[in-house]
Amino acid sequence: MSDDIHVRALRKVFRQKGSGVPVVAIDRLDFTVRRGEVVAIVGKTGCGKSTFFNILIGLEKPTEGAIEIDGRTPYGDFDHFRGRIGIVFQQDRLLPWRSLLDNVTLGLEVIGLPPAEQRSRAERWLHRLGLDGFLRAYPGELSGGMRQRAALARAFAVNPSILLADEAFGHLDEVTARQIRGQFFEMVRSEGKTAILVTHQLEEAIDTADRLLVFGRPARLLADVGVTAWPPAEVPALRTRVQDVIETNQPDPAIAAKEPS
Repeated sequence: MSDDIHVRALRKVFRQKGSGVPVVAIDRLDFTVRRGEVVAIVGKTGCGKSTFFNILIGLEKPTEGAIEIDGRTPYGDFDHFRGRIGIVFQQDRLLPWRSLLDNVTLGLEVIGLPPAEQRSRAERWLHRLGLDGFLRAYPGELSGGMRQRAALARAFAVNPSILLADEAFGHLDEVTARQIRGQFFEMVRSEGKTAILVTHQLEEAIDTADRLLVFGRPARLLADVGVTAWPPAEVPALRTRVQDVIETNQPDPAIAAKEPS
């Protein structure tokens, strides 16, 4: 199984309640995320990033087209992807009545691992994220950064092949965000995972991703940038050009010249 993510002619249209007027959220997206890539998606608020994310995790169905992973769709075969896709949301979504250890074992319970293996995996990831002294603590007793680290542990513990992060670090102060973001991407790369980061922070996207997808509004692909193809001295120019693409909602031929094949 390749775990490549194929987005083919993806289109999503909603209808306004009452009037029934169609609203196009996604308009013909086409791209592939290869196994082991770290990809960031950026664009203006309302450009369809969240709608795309919801289709990718199986909560929405497209109006036309498909997202396929090994010939299956997350929204058409939701159970097949349990444990194969790990998600880190903007809010940690820890259950306040469960200890940190029990929060991390939750996903492992869902996929049916034996209790001893659940505990072993949870403890290993909490240790890796510097939380082994807080196994019995409850979310309300911890800082926001500690809770988000626990959310990372929960996502990685199920050993998914694909990691998705939806504005996962933007609510933290910059120092904490930088630290946790660094841990996330270090673990993604060291574990050989595929990762997609949805973010409104262009700086974060360019600093962390191998590849940058710029969505227009409604969601269509304005740029597909291989960030690593740009020498460090040219990255400030790349940042300026991408910002212009986002603001004007138009592609830039100078960026297209270095798009990945």
